[in-house]
Amino acid sequence: MCPVRVGVMTSPNVLITAASRRVPLVEAFKRALRDLGMRGRVIVTDVNPMSPAVHVADGWYLVPMASHPRYTDELLAICEAERIGLLVPTIDDELVSVAAAISKFRELGTCVAISDQSTNLVCADKYTTCAYLRANGIAAAETFLPDQLPPAPLFPLFIKPRVGRGGVGAFPVRNEQELRFFLDYVNGPVIQEYLDGPEFTIDMLCDFQGQPLSIVPRERVVIRAGVIDRGRTVRDYRLIELARSIARVLPLAGPGPVNVQCRMVEGWPIVFEINPRFSGGIPLTIAAGADFPRHLLQLAAGQEVAPSIGAFRDNLWMTSHEVSTFLRPEDIEGRRLRLPARSEEAA
Repeated sequence: MCPVRVGVMTSPNVLITAASRRVPLVEAFKRALRDLGMRGRVIVTDVNPMSPAVHVADGWYLVPMASHPRYTDELLAICEAERIGLLVPTIDDELVSVAAAISKFRELGTCVAISDQSTNLVCADKYTTCAYLRANGIAAAETFLPDQLPPAPLFPLFIKPRVGRGGVGAFPVRNEQELRFFLDYVNGPVIQEYLDGPEFTIDMLCDFQGQPLSIVPRERVVIRAGVIDRGRTVRDYRLIELARSIARVLPLAGPGPVNVQCRMVEGWPIVFEINPRFSGGIPLTIAAGADFPRHLLQLAAGQEVAPSIGAFRDNLWMTSHEVSTFLRPEDIEGRRLRLPARSEEAA
């Protein structure tokens, strides 16, 4: 889903939205630009000048929350002002609205790393995700709306918001008393069967036609705030084939990244969620040799990228730690870029 001349971005400048703590992703795109000999900049957006990724980017824009009615208009204005060739949305909240405006970005010569709108609509709703996959022969967690629960449900279960991210509001449910409590406590809940087994994320990058170019499964060994803290790559062809199967039934034409979350239960992976965006653990996938940022830049520039399924370093571990950035008052606004006054007043 790229410019008018599909596959040819008009500028090597990259815009990464909601940069927040995604310092490794910003650095990966900067490195990819250098390695490809592209004289471009990596610009980011955020709602907070204290976000660490703001201070490693080549510049940044303060934008409203993704739920704001002018959010997409702000991104369009930035893409026009900065001659953005590749836009990389990173949070679930913006995917549907950005995909709905794909033709407007295309008119500006901006390639958007995002899946087909129908896929974003399916994946934004965790009930619809699992129902769609099961209807298409993909092993997915049995998922209920509150009024669909059987009279005597089999515990344990798992409850979470029907629309949400980062593991917020997600809880195991061990008995009827906990079920009653969490049905009232969790906003707009879905209830899933409890999947007891090792958890995996499968990073996948697809091309303009939705064909997988790279698939890298990762075991999520330790998770903090919904994001992998310690984990390892796993060359498991059951997981790789699962991702291929999903690409066959979901329109993933982009080019863009997708991550599939699943658990291995009795020797077979069962999906419980799909996110059509970069995962929080993408630094491990990139370090293992699957350079998604580089491939995205090549695709957007009209270069051919050959599929490399399974071509990554197996059993590469990642163990994460906090790194602090120290800022003076002048640093906080020092890298901020500003749109023309007309655009800022409209926001």
